[in-house]
Parts: sequence; C-alpha cells; structure tokens
Amino acid sequence: MIVLVLNCGSSSVKYSLYDMPEARILASGGIEKLGLPDSFIKFKTTDGKKVQIDRPLPEHTVAVEFILEILTKSEYAVLDSVDQIEAVGHRLVHGGEAINKSVLINDEVIEQVKRVSDLAPLHNPPSLKGIDAITKLLPKVQQVAVFDTAFHQTMPAYTYMYALPYEYYEKYGVRRYGFHGTSHRYISHRACEILGKDFDKTRIITCHIGNGASIAAVCNGKVLDTSMGLTPTDGLMMGTRCGSIDPGIVPFIMEHEKMTPSDFSTMVNKKSGVLGISGVSSDMRDVEQAAEAGNERAKLALEMYRYRIKKYIGAYAAAMGGVDVIVFTGGVGENDQTTRESVVSGLEFMGVEFDSAVNRSSRGEEKVLSKPSSRVTVICVPTDEELMIARDTMDLVK
Repeated sequence: MIVLVLNCGSSSVKYSLYDMPEARILASGGIEKLGLPDSFIKFKTTDGKKVQIDRPLPEHTVAVEFILEILTKSEYAVLDSVDQIEAVGHRLVHGGEAINKSVLINDEVIEQVKRVSDLAPLHNPPSLKGIDAITKLLPKVQQVAVFDTAFHQTMPAYTYMYALPYEYYEKYGVRRYGFHGTSHRYISHRACEILGKDFDKTRIITCHIGNGASIAAVCNGKVLDTSMGLTPTDGLMMGTRCGSIDPGIVPFIMEHEKMTPSDFSTMVNKKSGVLGISGVSSDMRDVEQAAEAGNERAKLALEMYRYRIKKYIGAYAAAMGGVDVIVFTGGVGENDQTTRESVVSGLEFMGVEFDSAVNRSSRGEEKVLSKPSSRVTVICVPTDEELMIARDTMDLVK
C-alpha cells in the first residue's frame, strides 16, 4: 500500500511517501515559506542528492498539488500516477477529549477539529487546509487523522485537571491534554521492543527533547502524566517557549508592559525559553558554543533547560513508584550527549548507572546508554512520527 503522510503548518508542508507494510520510504521532503514569494520545496533524491526548487506557492492546495507533481510527473518522480496513492495520513495536533485514537477522516472528525482549533490555533487550521487540499486533488482516496493528543487520553482526571473552578473545564475544556503523543507512543513501544520488555508491564519516562520539548510518564501501557498542558507552552523550558510559570506573572507583566493577550502569547511562545534567557539563539548548538566562549546567560539557559528535565524525571519516577526505562529522543535528546549526561547525573539513587563512554560515542542512533548492571535502563531511540502515522493510516484503511 502506498501511503502519503502530510504534516501541514501555517507556512510549511512536510511529506513522506511510504510503501507499506514494508515501511520503505519512497520520498520525503518539505515546502517552506508557504504564502511568500520566495517559497520553495526541498527534498533528497533516491540517490541522496539534495534538491531545492523555488516556486511561489500561495496556499496549501497549490503546495500539495506541487508535491504530487514532484512525486509523479517531474524528473524526480517515484510514482507513475497519483492513482497509486492509496491513502493519506495527516498529523493533527489537537483532537480534544472527543478523539482518543487515530481515525478515518469524515465530516464529524473535521467538525471536532474545528471545535478545538482555538486550543491549537497555529496547528489545527493548517492541518484542515491540508485535508481539504487532498479532498480536492484526490477525492477518492481515504484520509486518516493521527492526533498528538490521542496517546495521552489515558491520563486519569487527577493528573489532567487543573485546580481552577470546575466550570471552566465544563465550558471550555480547560485541562491538560499533552502533545508529541505520536512520538511518545512510538519511542515507548520501540524501546520495549529493543529491550525485550512487556510494554504493558513497564514503567517508562519518555523525553522528547528538542526545540519543542515534553516528557511523559507511561506506566504499564498507559500515560499517567505528561508535561505539556492545555497548550504546548506548558511544562519544560523549550527553544522559544517558557514552559511552566507562576500564573501570577501573567497579569503582572501584562499590566506593567501594557500587553494584550496576543502580545503575551507571542512573548511566552516565541520570545522566551532558551532564546529569552540566553539572548543568543533558540538552537542549543549555538547556545552551547556561546557558553563555552564564556557567555554567562548562555550558561544559565543551559543549566535551567537541563535542570527542568531532571526535575520532571524525578517527579514522574515518584508518581509511578519507580522507573524501569528512561528514553531520550528529539533533536537534543538524540544528538546532545552533554545534555543527556547532565540530566541523568545525580540519578544514581534511583538505580541509574550511566555509561559516559557509550554516551559520548552515540548520536542519532538506537543505543542503550546505561551500564548492563543499571537497574534503570537509559536508552536513545530516534523518533519516527511519520512511520507511526503511516502505520495507523494503513491499518485503518485496510
């Protein structure tokens, strides 16, 4: 089965084309600067050559049509016709409480995504545009929605509720939803496969650490808790997001800086985190370089970033009555050996025996990072959300 996976953002469209069930990647790439005159598509050819084609792409339907053209009609074509595409899977960020698993897309699903779009205003509307584009261009092809929030819907009420008047939950759905669920689901299952453990009998802490970051406590096959909340701003300090803050800060800063709600939202989502503290960059590589050169704010940003990851690991180990496996993934989790070692340093009391030599030699690969004698296994598992979406799409369409 040929499955196309789409991840539509407000100014980008990422795609992967799979031959399932073998999970063979036929093509992958993405369009950037969508809606701007200098928009372009970039991808790798089957022989590994990097290609960039500049073309004005004003909106999502035109962008998806261009992707289909590249896949079927260009010199880089991997299919003879769009008719070979049997299903399309979409990454959607927010499904609310009504959707707790991947689903075939129909009018009811689309309406639910619209209803909760104010909880993910930067993500759900572009995804709906991607769905609409496929409906217009490939009207006979079945489509599947895979939600970032779905995996976390097993959380009990005592972990997902906020201590606010209950009416706000009833009226507006104000609660913890969690995100990066497709990644947490993939790496928790994959770690158990690698280690030969029973997923339904294992206590796992999954650390999706990148420019956006979240941690989940996966206890005996179900999510007990996760760090992101009503929105992806909650929890860990991130590249440009502040993470958890004292709610009293909100009116204090808004009053003193004469901010509107929109201004404040922009500040905590795009101007805070590692960027806001360091004043250097949201990219950890740039911040680490600045710290090595003696930049004190860059050093502080790194200390804050790593401390909060460690704090969540400790909290989730306590919540689950212990931990069997700690998994690192994401751009930082997979590649930043210094951050990984800093995070687990001091966790020996929990039974972590970290192998520093193995860690230093590991970047972007599946690798056990703890010693064989360690009671808690620390492992790196590169995430593959696109493959998870392709699998769900294949299973549902079949």
